[in-house]
Amino acid sequence: MTAVITRSPAAPSESPRPTGRRAGTPVWLVGLVLVILLAASVLAATAVGASGLGPAHVLQSIGHHLGLTPVGLPRLDDAIIFDLRLPRVLTAALVGAALALSGAVMQTLTQNPLADPYLLGLSSGAALGAVSVLLLGVGLVLPLAAFLGAMLALAGALALAGRAATRGSTRIVLAGIAVAQICSAGTSFVIFSNAQGDSYREVLAWLMGSLGGADWSSLAVAGPIIVAAGLVLLGYARSLDAFAFGDQLAGSLGVATGPTRMILLGLVALLTGSAVAVSGAIGFLGLTLPHAVRFVTGPAHARLLPVLAPAGAIFLVWTDTAARTVLAPEEVPVGILTALIGAPVFCVLLWRQRRAA
Repeated sequence: MTAVITRSPAAPSESPRPTGRRAGTPVWLVGLVLVILLAASVLAATAVGASGLGPAHVLQSIGHHLGLTPVGLPRLDDAIIFDLRLPRVLTAALVGAALALSGAVMQTLTQNPLADPYLLGLSSGAALGAVSVLLLGVGLVLPLAAFLGAMLALAGALALAGRAATRGSTRIVLAGIAVAQICSAGTSFVIFSNAQGDSYREVLAWLMGSLGGADWSSLAVAGPIIVAAGLVLLGYARSLDAFAFGDQLAGSLGVATGPTRMILLGLVALLTGSAVAVSGAIGFLGLTLPHAVRFVTGPAHARLLPVLAPAGAIFLVWTDTAARTVLAPEEVPVGILTALIGAPVFCVLLWRQRRAA
């Protein structure tokens, strides 16, 4: 039994049952390199913009706010870096990591290579909550309303699926699709009956995925949830390996499939709900990036997840940086860029799998 778990299987793909572990560079070294690249990316991306500030200014601003340097930047430059850009870049990093991890887990639990973090209707529920705040004046802050909408959508999907939610059944997927359609219909009705002028543009940008509203307060709410859920998820790497073989074999390997599946779905809901609450629905990242990273790490989740998190963070940091600068002073919704990048990459991955088959 130990040998089987050590030779951890791939998350669902066209070949979901590999025979061994990918040899090569130690995962801790790859993860360390990516963490260093992530830190450098945060500094560099925070410096990118029309103000002419550089990474040294970013370090000076951060150091001054942490009490490490006595002299800070001029007030305007400090506000640009510390109040506008830095919370947005950090939010992009957390959202990218959350969506990448959630996508990998959903692909494993559903044994579906096309699964993404939004499969259970989480993004549609979050969208309905956000639109209710933006257009109907519901007395909640937008991230909280979006998060509650995502959680209610998950609860609806689990209620529709019933006992099948604890098993490897397609019923939970179908329930998620049904809830997503209901929430999407509600969102469309609210937009149709209430949106006009600037409010319509604001709603549309959020639905396409945008980090323009990120600030320290939203980061303080979503950040701890994403970090905590991500760390807990790492502890379930072996269980995820077993799930890739199917529920029956996972149970024979000692995994309590029902409770473990519900815990993993709950972690995905926390990660995705928190991410969507501060960024809107950013597509393709959670679908394509897990497949791309598996080419480097192999299928074992103990290797995959620690590399996938910083990879997702780096990807979204630079994608969002491009979104806010490529057509400056106008912003492109970051979800458009992730789709433009993700769709061709996914086609290439499918083509490579076809050739390898």
